[in-house]
Amino acid sequence: MSRLNMSFRWFGPHDSITLSQIKQIPMTKQIVGMLPDIPVGEVWPTDAIQALKDQINQAGLKFEVVESVNIHDDIKIGLPTRDRYIENYCQTIRNLAACGVKVICYNFMPIFDWIRTNLRYPLSDGSTAMQFKRADLPQDPQALFDQITQSSNHFELPGWEPERLSHLKQLFKAYSNVDEEQLRENLKYFLDAVIPVCEQVGVQMAMHPDDPPMALFGLPRIYKNIEDMRQIESLYSSKMNGFTICTGSLGENPDNDVPAIISEFVSKGKAPFIHLRNIKHDPTHPQDFRESAHESSEGSLDMFAILKALDDNHFDGYVRPDHGRDIWDEHGRPGYGLYDRALGITYLLGLWEGIQKARH
Repeated sequence: MSRLNMSFRWFGPHDSITLSQIKQIPMTKQIVGMLPDIPVGEVWPTDAIQALKDQINQAGLKFEVVESVNIHDDIKIGLPTRDRYIENYCQTIRNLAACGVKVICYNFMPIFDWIRTNLRYPLSDGSTAMQFKRADLPQDPQALFDQITQSSNHFELPGWEPERLSHLKQLFKAYSNVDEEQLRENLKYFLDAVIPVCEQVGVQMAMHPDDPPMALFGLPRIYKNIEDMRQIESLYSSKMNGFTICTGSLGENPDNDVPAIISEFVSKGKAPFIHLRNIKHDPTHPQDFRESAHESSEGSLDMFAILKALDDNHFDGYVRPDHGRDIWDEHGRPGYGLYDRALGITYLLGLWEGIQKARH
């Protein structure tokens, strides 16, 4: 039997969105949580995880998915110091498992976790959304960092932590000899260490795609399409070596057949976590896109086909809406406002109910 465990990403007590607001969204019982104050590479203490879980549980919600336990650059680069950070990661996995976490969403993207050229692109209906336009991408990555942080509305953005990116030139120099093959080898080294721990404690790793799924600033990208996923799958044969399938990230490349990707990996139990969002391609520049409302008619992705692929392959995992617009005069964390993600949930659940009733 297929089942959607609808969840909502929450950035902790300092999030402008409250747990009580999230609880009012129909059929949303799970919080995708994080500990933003723990430096990348350090162990997440059990007491801090438990305190987060208690806060979520007291609001009448569950905490079984983490996004993200970020991976230290020394691991991705393959420096001798990586072993210490890998051991810290393994201990964090054990601590999360002890508190009931079942899935860890992570990525293996060098330096930038995601890239957009405009965080407040105005749409014709008066809302704003994030946009990527290749022609507007600065040649200097420092200029991009400055542009993103200045337009973030004073919110700290996931993957754009100032303390980590304050030395961009040094980071780019450190990655200068890391190509796709080397990055993939470094991922295997990481998986060889963490997956046995995951198997011991029952936590599934779920790697997030590159966003956008293309090489930028000369940085290697190794999770762009179904062929990349098959290579990652082959690095360590275990159900615990899984994927987050982000429909938006993969769908940003028009050549990616997102329902087919879902069918292949959900059917094998390798995709415990799905990010459901829609994007709109620029018809004259296919690599350019903007975020859109979740409805199929508003973007370039067929959300009915995506949800039907989940049902056809007996998906029983966690999903969340992703990257909503700013609507109704909301000025929240870019991509993570309350209103449009809540609207997205009601639309996605309506599609799901229709698919389920038509089948049964």
